[in-house]
This record gives sequence, C-alpha cells and structure tokens, in this order.
Amino acid sequence: MIDLNADLGEGFGRWTLTEDDALLSVVTSANVACGFHAGDPSVMRRVCDLAAERGVRIGAQVSYRDLAGFGRRAMDVPGDELAAEIAYQIGALRVFAQAAGAEVAYVKPHGALYNRTVYDAEQAAAVVAGVRLAGGALPVLGLPGSRLLSAAEEAGLTPVPEAFADRAYTPAGTLVSRREPGAVVTDEGTVIRRALAFAVDGAVEAVDGTTVPVAARSLCVHGDTPGAARLAARVREALEAAGVEVGDFA
Repeated sequence: MIDLNADLGEGFGRWTLTEDDALLSVVTSANVACGFHAGDPSVMRRVCDLAAERGVRIGAQVSYRDLAGFGRRAMDVPGDELAAEIAYQIGALRVFAQAAGAEVAYVKPHGALYNRTVYDAEQAAAVVAGVRLAGGALPVLGLPGSRLLSAAEEAGLTPVPEAFADRAYTPAGTLVSRREPGAVVTDEGTVIRRALAFAVDGAVEAVDGTTVPVAARSLCVHGDTPGAARLAARVREALEAAGVEVGDFA
C-alpha cells in the first residue's frame, strides 16, 4: 500500500494554480497551503470542504512566510519564531477542516522549508516544536533520512517518509535543486515508471544513473505541475494495475 498526495489550495484571491477539484478525485491525502506560501481563507475553506466530502485526508502544508516567492526562497527564521508560525498555520487550517467535519491529519513542510529540514537540525526541531504547540500528535511527512523525520520520531510523532514521482534525485537521495535543469520531471511515462519503482522496488534512478533506495509510505505528485490531475490519475491507474493498493498511510 502507498499513499498518494498532492499539494492543493495553492491559489490566492482571483488567481488559481492547482487543479483542486480534479486532484481530489484521485489523491488520498491533500497537502493544503495554509496562507504563508499560497492559499487564503476562502481557498482553504473550499479545499477542506471538497476533501471532507470526498474522503480525502487533510494535511497542513506549512511554509516559511514567503507569499511573493511561493515559499521557495531560502530564509533564516529563528527557531522560536518558526515554531510559532508553524502552529499558526496548522491552527488556521484546523478551523476550516473542523468546519467541514474533518480534522488536520498530518503536517508537511513546503518548498525551501522542506529542503532545509533535510539537513538543518535546528529548523527541523522548530517545525516539530510548532506541530506539538498546535496540539495533537500529528504525523509529519518528510524526505527519508532527513533531520525532520528524526526530530519527529524523537518527539513521539509519527515520521512518514515521502517520495516524489515528478522530481529528480541526487545520488545522495535528496531532491535536485529547482535551479538545476531537469529538476522537475514532466514526461508522463517517466513519472509513471518512477512511481512504480518507488512503490514496488523502493528505489529510484538518480541523475547519475545510479539506483538510490527510497523507502516511502507516501508518494507526491506536485499539484502545480502542468496537467497534474491527469498525471496523478495515470499514476494511480498504473499503481493499481501493478497490484499496489493506494490508500492513506495510517
């Protein structure tokens, strides 16, 4: 079994980015933007309502406070400030999740924060502190082997290792920087093959051709990739055709 997640609610005001309606018919977990890199109260409410209606689990996609940079710019935020901002984002989403008859079921950092917590123990600890401050022992999604997952486990939270079907990997098992060519994989056939490799073989081919082990419980297809809904649907079809059950990681 593997969970299939996507980043949703990444619109703001009159602008939309993600195909929320279509993706919520495919994924089992929705990483909902909480207003710091994208999303606003109306968007958050709508996505929570749709997710609850369709039985899709709601996750808080927390970020550095970087709306202009879509949360993808490196930032240095003091640990206590970051913890408070993580708790703030979770709390905001929880209001709309509960109003829809659901709950915030997990937390996943976004963009620069996600990548920073792979190696930065202090920022990882701050994210975990923010999750605990928000209340509830929420599972935390992160890259296998990351400082974030280690900190989550040490704090008594459930660490959920995640893989990315549409991102290139380094030989060290980290994501290739978006500043590098080929960092985002857009070819449908390639994305499907990589998704199957993660789910069936627990591995992925890195940019240098080597095979990197990746033991993942959740698989992400980015919601802001052009044609993301169709791509996610094709990935799910391929997984189920290969005998992989697609369901949440609980």
